[in-house]
Amino acid sequence: MINIILYQPEISPNTANIIRTTFAGKAKLHIIKPIAFDLHPHWLKRKAAGHFLSEIQHEIHDNYQRFVEKYHDKNIFYITRYGLHNYAEINYNELLKSDKEIWIMFGTESTGIPKKIMQNKIENCLRIPMNPECRSLNLANSVAIVLYEILRQNNFSNLSLFEVQKGKDFILKKD
Repeated sequence: MINIILYQPEISPNTANIIRTTFAGKAKLHIIKPIAFDLHPHWLKRKAAGHFLSEIQHEIHDNYQRFVEKYHDKNIFYITRYGLHNYAEINYNELLKSDKEIWIMFGTESTGIPKKIMQNKIENCLRIPMNPECRSLNLANSVAIVLYEILRQNNFSNLSLFEVQKGKDFILKKD
C-alpha cells in the first residue's frame, strides 16, 4: 500500500487533483489538519474529476500529533526542496516487498513540511530535481511525479495498462 500524506494543505484545487491522482494510482490519502478549506464534496468534486474523498481510501487526522500517535513507527519519506537525495534513487519496489507499504509526506503549498519534523529524519528527506532558479513545484504535480515513480518501479502492478471504458481497440475503430 502506498500512503500519500498531505501536511496541512492550503489550496483546495491541489487537494482535489491529489484525490484524483491517488484514486488513479490506488494509493491511500492521509490529510493532516488544520487545512485552509472545507473538504465538502461541493468544493472538491469538479477538480477531482467527479471523484469524492469518500470514494478513495483516506484518513483525516485532527493534527500532526494525532497522526504521529497512530503512525509513529512508520518509515516516512519527506518530499522537500531541502532534501539531499533524489526521490527516484529510492528502491520503492524493495520497500513494497519488505514493508508492504510506503509512506510519503508532502508539505503545505506555502511553507512545506516544518523543519522540526524532518530534522531527525534527514536521510528520508527527498528532493525532486529541478531548475536551480525554481523554488518548488506545484503540490499536486509533485504528488503525481513521486507516486508514479513508485508505481513505475512496481511495474504498475494492479493498474490497467490499456483503456478499459471504451475498450483496448478504441483508437483503431472507425467513426
